[in-house]
Amino acid sequence: MLSLSKHDPTTMKAVLTELIENRTLTKDTAHRVLVELAQGKFNLSQTAAFMTVYMMRSITVEELQGFRDAMLELCIPAHFDQPVMDVCGTGGDGKNTINLSTLSSFVVAAAGQPVAKHGNYGVSSACGSSNLLEYFGYQFTNNLDELKRSLDRANICFLHAPLFHPAMKNVAPIRKELGVKTFFNMLGPMVNPAMPSRQLVGVFSLELARQYGYLYQNTTKDFIILHSLDGFDEVSLTGPFKYYFNEGERLADAADLGLPRVQYEEIKGGATVEESAQLFLRVLEGNGTPAQQAAVIANAAMALYCVNRAAGLKAAVIKATQALQSGKALQAFHKLLNKS
Repeated sequence: MLSLSKHDPTTMKAVLTELIENRTLTKDTAHRVLVELAQGKFNLSQTAAFMTVYMMRSITVEELQGFRDAMLELCIPAHFDQPVMDVCGTGGDGKNTINLSTLSSFVVAAAGQPVAKHGNYGVSSACGSSNLLEYFGYQFTNNLDELKRSLDRANICFLHAPLFHPAMKNVAPIRKELGVKTFFNMLGPMVNPAMPSRQLVGVFSLELARQYGYLYQNTTKDFIILHSLDGFDEVSLTGPFKYYFNEGERLADAADLGLPRVQYEEIKGGATVEESAQLFLRVLEGNGTPAQQAAVIANAAMALYCVNRAAGLKAAVIKATQALQSGKALQAFHKLLNKS
């Protein structure tokens, strides 16, 4: 395990040598490397090589924690008075489903839970949450007063990651050129600048779900970390899913939510941002297919269950269903865009 004191010069050559030889970084060294990476201290080839390592081997809890702490240290914070929630996924599962976490965010907001949605442009998918909202004309901002007005108006605000993590501008072009998931996908949900006290996170592997669960157990968050066993970073309803929460872990299926099983083809997303946006709006307007609606309700219900586990899963499903089918989620979307 590579451990550098704060007086040691961090050389990417030394770090890469350690990682290539299957050794790992301590939490403090991971923290330092990411800070210096963000500061542009390494050249593009070194940065790309460093990011590529974690596409070929598992990240450790210490490394994940160090990277997370560095990102939060470097970000522009956004603190709100109310207990906000984030509903997001790591991405990187290669499934390209409809924008379930973004759709679910509006359902959760419509059901009464304030949402501070952290998102970005798609890297390994056709359309990320930022692509989607930008398509509809939403103006990204890191102005806290404007974000608070958005919360008051729509019960949801959107935190476009690049505006809150300006130090990552050195990394963004490399991520885009690589076009595949990197450890920044793993970090995304952990580094919401609002520091939400409640969080639903979908992750692309069971191993990462366990690591997230371990790290979140050491915080004061109410959380649910989930992974569908057939590879989705969300509740896909295509098969069983595992979720980790404050009190432990559980295996569940569509039947536990009182929802139908669906086929992957029924929840596939668009090939372009425009197609994805059309599917997104169709679901919010109540014109989505039964499978699409069920998948959105499932994810929103898990988020609402995170907020109030005492009420049970079935109650959360009923609440999510009402918020979507009543048109309130669509209203929240229009209010976010300031069109109502």
